[in-house]
Amino acid sequence: MALSPNVQGALWMSASMAGFGINDALMKSVSGQVPLFQAIMLRGLVASAVILVICWRAGVLRYRPEGRDRRWIALRVAGEMGATCLFLTALFNMPLANATAIIGVTSLAVTLAAAVLLKEPVGWRRYSAIALGFFGVLLIVKPGTEGFNLYSLAAMGAVCFVVLRDLGTRQFSAAVPGVFVTAITAMMITAMGAAVTLSSDWQSVHPGPLGRMIASAGFLLVGYYAGLQAMRVGEVGFVSPFRYLNLLWALVLGYLMFAELPDRIAFFGAGLIVATGLYTLHRERLRARS
Repeated sequence: MALSPNVQGALWMSASMAGFGINDALMKSVSGQVPLFQAIMLRGLVASAVILVICWRAGVLRYRPEGRDRRWIALRVAGEMGATCLFLTALFNMPLANATAIIGVTSLAVTLAAAVLLKEPVGWRRYSAIALGFFGVLLIVKPGTEGFNLYSLAAMGAVCFVVLRDLGTRQFSAAVPGVFVTAITAMMITAMGAAVTLSSDWQSVHPGPLGRMIASAGFLLVGYYAGLQAMRVGEVGFVSPFRYLNLLWALVLGYLMFAELPDRIAFFGAGLIVATGLYTLHRERLRARS
């Protein structure tokens, strides 16, 4: 029996979150063995090469964005570069599940930013959910305690850059090929890693960490491709909640690979982020129907 588009979308989104979760864990596993920007460059070289081949096969290498699309693509790329740098900085220095949970507040932050900057209507229920979600972040980072540090701020800064990325993406015209934007983004992030790496001492990379970075590039591409497919075949309101499977992957992989387990307060904060995010998606779905 053929699967419905929503079920297909849910399966694609589940695969996407698995790809991103395993990518994050593999990148974290090389921290202390490979400098951050060198890891970004090496992973990016592999990812960029594969994406360029996909672009060539799709016939979009000659595509040139016009007018306002150029500005929005530039904004999206800048957001992705900042988010990558800050999130991996946090990921290399704090528990996997904690960093992933903080990034999980992105959907709430995008809703807030769209209301403030794009004047999209947001009611008191969603504002309340946003406030509770950010309170969940505070429970994870614990400001004023010993566990609060610059790496917690880096994860929160990554959320701001993801919001910038997503707001830019919302403004694309329908003519912009998604794979083209992915290729430009991957190449610019790789160039950023190369620029920092080449201005410092090169550190030799052993086969084990190199293999994990190559594998992480593959899982990163799985995450991007499956996420794109999910949003194409399923309803946004049905598919989007499956994004929170990324936190489940982070909890499992963080425990198995790094013996990390968040404390009860951080667990509660993560649960609050997931619950308020799901509620916000539910309210947006109702608003779209009406």
